[in-house]
Amino acid sequence: MQDFSALVSSRICHDLISPLGAIGNGLELMALQGASPSPELALIVESFENANARLQFFRVAFGAAEPDQRIARDRVLMILREEARGGKVVYHWNSGDDLPRDAVRRVFLALLCLGAALPHGGAIHIEATHQGWFLEARSSRLSINERDWQGLQRADGGPDATTPAKIEFLLLASDLNQTGRIPVVSIDADQMSVAF
Repeated sequence: MQDFSALVSSRICHDLISPLGAIGNGLELMALQGASPSPELALIVESFENANARLQFFRVAFGAAEPDQRIARDRVLMILREEARGGKVVYHWNSGDDLPRDAVRRVFLALLCLGAALPHGGAIHIEATHQGWFLEARSSRLSINERDWQGLQRADGGPDATTPAKIEFLLLASDLNQTGRIPVVSIDADQMSVAF
């Protein structure tokens, strides 16, 4: 059965990339024509870069992924580098060169889940292991909603209800449930991890 939500997400991301790219091209032309630097122009450039990075991240996290589709490690690193530039979280990625896109999709959903625990910023380490994936978030101030994480670990496919701001928990739980995996979550005072 097709994942219609992933197909809709892919379509939305695809349709937004062109106009966003046109904005980027326009900003480059303005710079080439010697537009005077100003706080207003700097804000527009920063907003464009943040929106573009977020869209690229969402395209992987929420978009459709065919079972045999691959994504290059360099592309993953570029997406995470751009995503980190506009936020408070730093990503440290450790994996092989060529990765299954559906696996990276699950990891990106997990990154969104972990990001919810880092409202004041922090670092997330991601490692591909022989057993699967291990992600660890560190921050001096974690903010944990235990109900979200308990729902993620349920064997029946995740939380019964959610909000748009927490859809990543439901999608990750459903995806892992379909592949027969239950994530292992560990929470301490200044770090937490999830493995699947």
